[in-house]
Amino acid sequence: MLERSHLEILSAIKQQGSLTKAAETLHLSQSALSHSVKKLENLLNISIWKKEGRNLRLTPAGERILNLANRVLPQFQHTELMLKQIANGEMGSLHIGMECHPCYQWLLRVVQPYLERWPDIDIDVKQEFQFGALGALLSYEIDILITPDPLFKPQIEYIPVFDYEHRLVVSDNHELANYEYILPNQLSDQVLFSYPVEPMRLDIFSQFLNPAKCSVKKHKIIETTEIMLQMVAAGRGVCALPGWLVKEYANSMPIKSVKFGESGINKQIYVGIRKDEQSTDYLSDFISQAKCTM
Repeated sequence: MLERSHLEILSAIKQQGSLTKAAETLHLSQSALSHSVKKLENLLNISIWKKEGRNLRLTPAGERILNLANRVLPQFQHTELMLKQIANGEMGSLHIGMECHPCYQWLLRVVQPYLERWPDIDIDVKQEFQFGALGALLSYEIDILITPDPLFKPQIEYIPVFDYEHRLVVSDNHELANYEYILPNQLSDQVLFSYPVEPMRLDIFSQFLNPAKCSVKKHKIIETTEIMLQMVAAGRGVCALPGWLVKEYANSMPIKSVKFGESGINKQIYVGIRKDEQSTDYLSDFISQAKCTM
């Protein structure tokens, strides 16, 4: 019946675009590849692909098998890699996905003592704007996801690790610097700096400006925290960052933070992990370290 080799064949055809290139990728002859699929078609009494000139088009049944391949093959590869590392006496790598741009410095404080306790673990970090974070976790491209905005799925467990308040950051001499809190319409003439994230995913828009049907004068993208805060300190605009991060820079830069509205914007940072790996020692220890680091 349906075997892993069939999944690999359809995945290779989809990726390579032709039967010939797929056969080369899988180190098979083209006839052996075709024979394997033909045998499966006969067993299931269905067609998996149709030839259109030099190209192949998957039938609805073939698309179903391809969808299965996209879900299952990464799990095979992930498990085989882990087993190989165990056999070689290695622990391997911890792949971390970041959906929290300003959390990078916090992550460094988590990583330092963690690496001391796990000398056989390497750490790799992927930033959110380079990949689809939740999809990467579900497809085993990363092992842990750090995010302030979890998208709950049955396969994923999100563990809150710390609370924080999202704050407006302005220069010391800015007109809003001495307010206890600000209202949405007070930002209508302001230039807002933010990380390269869609506006709908920025809390200043989704939880503050949009509900009040307000906006800013101009929205500019800056990728690094340091440059963003330098621009704010120079009076070029304002930004929104976690309060704990602003405190770290406020000692060395002429900046202040102000509450969003009377009740503020209160958030949590979560660590997301696949539910079937909750008991893995080096993953659970990372979460424990994250909870006690601030």
